[in-house]
Amino acid sequence: MPSEKKVSSAADCLAFMQGGCELKKIRPNSRVYCRFYTLDPDLSCLRWEPSKKDGERARLDVSSVREVRTGKSTETFLHNGPLSEHLAEEAAFSIIHGDDYQSLDLVALSADVANIWVTGLRYLLAHPSVIGGAGCGGGGGGGALSEGGGVTVEGSLGSKMRSEWLTAEFAQVDEDGYGIVSEDVAVATICKLCPGIKEAKVRLRFKEIQRSKEKLTSHVTREEFQEAFCELCTRPDVYFLLVQLSKDRECLDPQDLRLFLETEQGLSLATTEGCWELLRRYEPSVQGRERGLMGLDGFARYLQSPECQLLDPEHQGVCQDMNLPLSHYYVSTSYRSYLLDDQVHGRADIGGLIKSLQSGCRCLELGVTDGPEGEPLLGVDYGPDIPRQHHHHHHHHHAPVTIRSALEVVNKYAFLTSPYPLLVYLCQRCSPAQQRTMAQHLKKVFGSRLYTPDAAPVNLGGRATILPSPEQLKGRILIVGKKLPAEEQGSEGEVSEEDEEIGGGGPLAGRRMTIPGEEELGVVLVVPPPSQPRKLRLHKDLSDLVAIARTGSRSFYAHRMSQRQSSQQSPPSSPSSPGTPLPPEPPYWTLCSLGEGEAGRLTSECPEDLVTFTKRTLTRVRPSSVRLDSSNPNPQGYWKGGVQLVALNQQTPGAMLDLHRGRFTQNGGCGYVLRPAVMTDVVSYFSAHTQGCVPGVPPQTLRIKVISAHNLPKPQGSGAKGEVIDPYVVLELHGVPADCAEQRTRTAAQNQDDPLFDETFEFEVNMPEMALLRFVVLDDDYIGDDFIGQYSVAFECLQPGYRNVPLLGMSGDPLPHTSLFVHVAVTNRRGGGKAQRRGLSVRRVGRRGRGYVTLRNTGIKVVDETFKAASSPLKEAADLRDDAQSTTASFKEQCGLPTVAKLKQCIQSLATRLQSPEGSMGATMVLKEGYPCLEPLVNLSEITRKLLTAYDAMIASQKQLIESADAVQERIDQVQREGMDFHEDLARLGEKEGLKGRKLGKSVESFTWNITVLKGQSDLLRGAKMDSLDALRQLALACEACGLTSSSSSSNNTSSSAFSIAELHYSSHPLSGRRSSTHGNGRI
Repeated sequence: MPSEKKVSSAADCLAFMQGGCELKKIRPNSRVYCRFYTLDPDLSCLRWEPSKKDGERARLDVSSVREVRTGKSTETFLHNGPLSEHLAEEAAFSIIHGDDYQSLDLVALSADVANIWVTGLRYLLAHPSVIGGAGCGGGGGGGALSEGGGVTVEGSLGSKMRSEWLTAEFAQVDEDGYGIVSEDVAVATICKLCPGIKEAKVRLRFKEIQRSKEKLTSHVTREEFQEAFCELCTRPDVYFLLVQLSKDRECLDPQDLRLFLETEQGLSLATTEGCWELLRRYEPSVQGRERGLMGLDGFARYLQSPECQLLDPEHQGVCQDMNLPLSHYYVSTSYRSYLLDDQVHGRADIGGLIKSLQSGCRCLELGVTDGPEGEPLLGVDYGPDIPRQHHHHHHHHHAPVTIRSALEVVNKYAFLTSPYPLLVYLCQRCSPAQQRTMAQHLKKVFGSRLYTPDAAPVNLGGRATILPSPEQLKGRILIVGKKLPAEEQGSEGEVSEEDEEIGGGGPLAGRRMTIPGEEELGVVLVVPPPSQPRKLRLHKDLSDLVAIARTGSRSFYAHRMSQRQSSQQSPPSSPSSPGTPLPPEPPYWTLCSLGEGEAGRLTSECPEDLVTFTKRTLTRVRPSSVRLDSSNPNPQGYWKGGVQLVALNQQTPGAMLDLHRGRFTQNGGCGYVLRPAVMTDVVSYFSAHTQGCVPGVPPQTLRIKVISAHNLPKPQGSGAKGEVIDPYVVLELHGVPADCAEQRTRTAAQNQDDPLFDETFEFEVNMPEMALLRFVVLDDDYIGDDFIGQYSVAFECLQPGYRNVPLLGMSGDPLPHTSLFVHVAVTNRRGGGKAQRRGLSVRRVGRRGRGYVTLRNTGIKVVDETFKAASSPLKEAADLRDDAQSTTASFKEQCGLPTVAKLKQCIQSLATRLQSPEGSMGATMVLKEGYPCLEPLVNLSEITRKLLTAYDAMIASQKQLIESADAVQERIDQVQREGMDFHEDLARLGEKEGLKGRKLGKSVESFTWNITVLKGQSDLLRGAKMDSLDALRQLALACEACGLTSSSSSSNNTSSSAFSIAELHYSSHPLSGRRSSTHGNGRI
């Protein structure tokens, strides 16, 4: 296998090709032929056998090759539907040859074999002097075999830079200047130059070199040092990418790097000066830094740097609007993080509080119980029905933690990680006397940080309009707890305790439960069923410090009943006791706490009602009482229902906590993340359980290529297995039910710590704002697959292009120098990569065949007349978007490339066809009204003319979209504004039309649907215009880089300035590191 010996140069590729290998030849009639292909010793032609043709006909002259394409991009692949679906995209390539551009379509046994053939052939195309007799005589050094059987090829500029750099590094440690160093010195030097490589691996390679040369000494020469470094530290995946980008020079100049950043990495505002800075920062060789060239090692360092991480650097700090009400945000919430071990045996410890606050937690639960000498203690009180001795008999060797000391720790660490408000969730069953003591501690410890109700800009009587924002509450601590009624005059009063703890009912009520570890003693927990909500004596001093009143599930049912009474529907059943009146609808300064089981039922049975409830009321979900082992529920199940605070046991690592960390990394780890707009808008339609959960918005396609993994450690606790691991990667997409999916790579058997995968996966994403992507690397073992590392990231934080994924261990800490290397592309459904998988050609869809989004009839005449005015602009918007996407897809197909190809690749393919044997171009780019058009300079072949016609059609549709989008969008927005004017009077207008009960409810739902569709279509058109501007800029830059601009005019400068002006319309960051839109050029 070629993967056994790493490929690090064109000579390696040509040597492999001369040795030959089996490739599958694909014919247009869907037949597949297995042939053994070889490259002639003089590099002049390819041959294959067996063949019905004679030996001279079963060959292809290298001089007749026009281009080499990767993937399934020719007509043969595109129209071989059923067959093409079963052929690996990464292993397919096509050789375009002859004046009529015939294709030889091949599929290798693996992606790395295909890369070797593509790289070798492209090298020969770029260096025609090495082909044939030029190198056969002996003086030319061209394409002949050397005496040792190897291939002698021209040393590339990049390989020369690398050799000189390694020579200089060797000279620094060769203190005597004899050209040899000790093995220890050589090993240490390679480990320094290649961080993360295992020392044992380097030593083993030097031992192999010594054995092969039958050396008696362990000293290392300069040549052996370079050989070992190139063998161990060359990443084939990076090498193949570098060759593809560098025109086979094996190094990048600033223009090459800028084109890579612009078209592949989505950095539309990259500058030449910024590329020079990258070269100086990452290129290790002095020669490369002086000449402005980045070689293989510098490129590998750049791709492994934080700048190329999967997580968008914009999200490493606070990047969302923090001036919206608290209820608009998800809040990082911990559950009993002060408990060590499980929920029954766990003792209180302040270390968990510190860790939670340091991780960005913004809602911290503190359980408080009565302590000796009138001093409250940190801990859990399971209620009066469970003997206190049981809780504490395991902990008599540990000093109890007073609430005062816990509060001091909270005050110290409260705002070190995040400046935004901290909610302290008090769960106490202290006596009134100790409650008074606790109130004194709260005021003394927190001081001016404590946000009390009398400091609130609005009162707590329910007349508030909105909650304050995180920005307004910066640096403040808010107490969440039970609160006395406003009319209570005494120093104490009673409040009801709604299923808050294990002794207060819930799923365990009336059940016997054996406590883990106590089976032999017969110790059980008996949870008595409550006959009615239990009462708690509450001291007014503590109540007055509570900023956010805590309620139970009955407040949700009260809200739901008030909503449905307006529609004259029968009120829903609630879990309250018979004859118990529901409380009034909760005020804004309220937090509704739900148990895991009940919250799960609500998200399944009435998700729309729960989302509506959370638009104004903070809602918290706590883990089920049966989770005595402190395990965690899946937070995604509650986030999709709108729940802002999903409390997790932060002390328990695992997949659920990984998702939690991935979610809150989205906004700089500050503990607050904006919920999707459909969950907070006054009028919006959202159903998490339907395929198109946001009406009028088509899904996006996430395409991820898992290329390789690097420096994978052995799983923890696998010492007996030896050094070899069999890793594979699992990709999990978490989100609304329609988006949840899981795929995995093959197992890289005994590939140790640097496996190559080269596998591509696609996911359909209906609601990007909710989606989380989790990479998990496991060691395949017949007993059980061991965990190696993972990384979780929000969909909206993904950067397009080639990215490294830093892997984290079980506890969430980074694994040193351990990562995945992936390629990411995000497209909408039309521009995605599914057409060629079905074997279909992506043709322009006639407007009659298009499915346009439609608005629903509300049954209210004046409202329906208003919405009717949107039908025309909605149709125009769809036509503008579809025309731009379909003409772009047609142009890519004419270029022989898949619809997921970058426009840069298309221009490169076009330039190849336009270039004459003398090197002159048959067309040039000119700006017409600011748009990059191609004008022929000579008579072109029919195939090339068709290609230019497709290019012109693409430019025309992009121009139409850019110039029409604003006016069409304004017409859609106008209808939306006029529709919103009816919102407050909708019920009255419906009654005038005779709508009652369920019919009125259906009318309101249709109205909400229409408003959401109009918002979605307006946003889609705005994004399409941004993508079109980005596409035009890509085209101009690609034409310039490929020599399709006139050197005698100033068109280069003109194009640069024209598109820099255009991009300012949609980008407020004139820096090289900003993308023009959420996913850069991925959609086009």
